[in-house]
Order: sequence, then C-alpha cells, then structure tokens
Amino acid sequence: MTSPEAAGVAPQLEARIGRALGAVCRVLALAGGVVLTGIALMTVVSIIGRGFSFAGLGPVPGDFELVEAGCAVAVFAFLPWCQYRRGHVTVDIFISRLPVRAQASLAMIGNIALTAAAGLIAWRLWFGMLDKFSYGETTMILGFKLGYAYAAAFPGAVFFALVCLYTVWRSLNEAIRRQETR
Repeated sequence: MTSPEAAGVAPQLEARIGRALGAVCRVLALAGGVVLTGIALMTVVSIIGRGFSFAGLGPVPGDFELVEAGCAVAVFAFLPWCQYRRGHVTVDIFISRLPVRAQASLAMIGNIALTAAAGLIAWRLWFGMLDKFSYGETTMILGFKLGYAYAAAFPGAVFFALVCLYTVWRSLNEAIRRQETR
C-alpha cells in the first residue's frame, strides 16, 4: 500500500512544477504591482497638475488611456497568482459539510471550468490583439496602438490558463489523496 503523499498522478512532478509555477506567479504578480503603483503615481501627478492649473500645470495627457491599459496588464498579471494561491471567491457554506474527497472533487470541477474560461479569454485576447494591430487602432489622445496593450496583457492571460491547468492536476491529486490543501 502506498502512502497518502505518494498517491495521485505523478505527485512528485506535480509538486516540482507547482513550486516553479508559484515562483513565476509571484514574479508576475509583483510586476503587476509595479505597473499598478506606476499608474497610481501617474494619477496623483495628473490630479495635482489639474489642481495647479492656475500655475501653468495641467493633467498628464492621456492619463485615462494609460490607466485603462495599465490596469488590464496588471489584472492579467495578478490572475495566475490568485489562482495558484486559491484566492478566487468560493461559497463554502454547503460544501464545507461534505466529505473531504467530495470537496476536493468539486474544487477540481471548478478548476476545470476556470481552465476552460481562461483558455477562452487568452484565445480571444490573441485575436483581439491581432485585430487591433491589423486595423492600426490607436488611442485618442496619446495615439499609441491599442494592440500593444493587448500584447502586454496576453502573456499574463496565457500563464493564467497554464496555472489553471496545473490546478486541475493539483486538485485531481488532492481528490485521490482525499485531502485539500488550503
């Protein structure tokens, strides 16, 4: 008979891949935090500029365009970390009363559904990026190509889908072991 830790589909490989994905997720989330901090600082500068317009200052040109693009990039940078750390909102009122294996199985079903959604989002983001570049669509004030914002968000979307796929594997192993690690 095998130990509970050895049960599952390639549990040692899953653990090694999980550690590597976790490290990349953390770096990506930190990069998203840097982007969000930059956006916040730019917004402060823009607001101060508006407040001191009497002194010849003004808002940062295209500040709302930069906020839109930067927030999209930051969100896609945060999603893999959130999924890896089981940070998405769940309703556990009824599920918490189920046996551990049932809870882990339901987590696996949720991870499968999220993997499908993440794959769909990445796929459509790819085609949206191609469309934005092919039409040469630009922002109104700054005139930068919208395709670049899509291109900056795309790696986070793809990595989110990969992390979702990993979490299916992780939850499958937890269901087999009759445990869910929180």
